[in-house]
Amino acid sequence: MSKRIFATTLASVILLFVCRADAQQTGKVPRIGFLDGSTASGIAVLLEAFRQEMRKLGWIEGKNITIEYRFAEQDIKRLPEFAADLVRLKVDLIVVTAGPPALAAKRATTTIPIVMANSADPVGEGLVASLARPGGNVTGLSGLAVELNTKRLEILKDAVPKLVRVGVLRPAGGAIAGELQIKELRRAAVALKLKLEEIKTEADAKGLESAFQTAKQKQVNAIMTTITRPFFAERK
Repeated sequence: MSKRIFATTLASVILLFVCRADAQQTGKVPRIGFLDGSTASGIAVLLEAFRQEMRKLGWIEGKNITIEYRFAEQDIKRLPEFAADLVRLKVDLIVVTAGPPALAAKRATTTIPIVMANSADPVGEGLVASLARPGGNVTGLSGLAVELNTKRLEILKDAVPKLVRVGVLRPAGGAIAGELQIKELRRAAVALKLKLEEIKTEADAKGLESAFQTAKQKQVNAIMTTITRPFFAERK
């Protein structure tokens, strides 16, 4: 997810800031919940973009707006706990960075607006009814990762003419978005006459080092990852 996309989402956050009028009338300081499955350091660039865009729109953290941050530290099993915590705090809106935190937030509340910075497949993940008419309390952007993965594989084959075997790194957690992407990649690989070597890994330095060793043993010609937040947080 680029800073530009993230900044665009922030505009949606402000437009959906349902408490703005009430805050101006009552003097209440609006409170946003920020829920992410990775770490604060892993998305530091995006967090700074978030704060910068908020300042441009007149919302200064600690002055006229409060942001409650919750990071699952790469343990998505903790997301429901953190989502419930934000609901208990009665935040006015919840910002989520991807599908798993969005699902956790959706299950925790049907009334607090939820804005996604990105989702691989919001319909497939069960977040919205459709892209045209999402319904419910969830909105935001989709990276169309499932559809774009086929194109990524095609480009990879064009870039490596003798490509036969592709290693695909996928998070060990088995998130819905990752499963949807793998399913589409399998179909694309058959059409392109490529062999996929699926390698499950923890998205940390130790896990990734082990995954690359596995890829080497499997003699893959190239490596790609599913488009998920854990891998983004560990990018170099």
